[in-house]
Amino acid sequence: MPTIKILPHSEYCPQGATVSAPAGTSICEALLDNKINIEHACDMSAACTTCHVIVREGFSSLNELDETEEDLLDRAWGLEPNSRLSCQAILAQNDVTVEIPKYSINHAKENH
Repeated sequence: MPTIKILPHSEYCPQGATVSAPAGTSICEALLDNKINIEHACDMSAACTTCHVIVREGFSSLNELDETEEDLLDRAWGLEPNSRLSCQAILAQNDVTVEIPKYSINHAKENH
C-alpha cells in the first residue's frame, strides 16, 4: 500500500504527516480519510483548484493529467511544474510526497 508524506502546513497538518492508502485512491480522498481536511470546494468533481497540491516526490507514478485538470491548474495559486489537483491525482504503487500550498484561490472556506 503506497504512502503519502504530507509536508508540514500550518493549518492542515502543522507537524506534517504520513498516511497510507490503497492504489487507485486519489490523494484528496486519502488525506480526507486520514483527518487531513484539505479544501475541496467542488466535492472532488474537478471543477475548482482548492485541492491543489505540489508533488515533491513520486510525480511520475501518478496517473497522467487530462486536459480538464491542466486547464484548471492554470488558475491555481502557486502553480509549479509538478502541481496536481489532489482529487484527480490517483495513487499507483509508489510512495509520494506532497506539499499543500499556503493559499488557494478560494475566498470562503467551508467545513467539509
